[in-house]
Amino acid sequence: MTILTQGTRTAEFLLSEANGQRSREQITVNATAGKLAAGTLLAKITAANAAIATGGGGNTGNGTMGSIVVGNEAITGTYVLTITAAAANGGEFSVTDPNGDAVGEGAVGVQFNAGGLTFTLADGSTDFAEGDTFSLAVNAGIGEWVAYDDDGTNDGRRAATGILYAAVDATEADAQAVVIVRDAEVVGAKLTGLDANGQADLLALGIVVR
Repeated sequence: MTILTQGTRTAEFLLSEANGQRSREQITVNATAGKLAAGTLLAKITAANAAIATGGGGNTGNGTMGSIVVGNEAITGTYVLTITAAAANGGEFSVTDPNGDAVGEGAVGVQFNAGGLTFTLADGSTDFAEGDTFSLAVNAGIGEWVAYDDDGTNDGRRAATGILYAAVDATEADAQAVVIVRDAEVVGAKLTGLDANGQADLLALGIVVR
């Protein structure tokens, strides 16, 4: 006989909270967080944003992408740059975000600045051809949330700053969620990721673990 184990249900960990919406906040869960259950301790990322560009394997052109500056408008996931018009020592391109939505259009050798991304695609010794691509893996983590990890990277995730109210799936892109961030009583046995340091972090926020 197969035994099924049910995970923590929405707000099952919550004993009490402040009146109105005082205890809750709407947040963005970073796409690197994956699937998280209700009651998971979360942490807010405070480190700088980052992005890595990778040229398509079938590209004709050998131009290179300069450093990418990631702003607050960007979202976590893979952006795609596609050459839409070829030209000697130049060309034009379009950029789409991880959801497939258009971000903007640009030109080779000219700074692109739209949708929270700023970069320059430089021309190479071999010109780009129409259809050449670059994948831009963007981690727009600053201000977003991931699972608390006291032994993790020192980018903010070592400090528990809230508890996930309901399960969320952030495996492919950022996801919106509700988090308990202050003035509440919670059941320790219903929490995921709780340790001594995490409990101390929560207590400092007015979240008491019973």
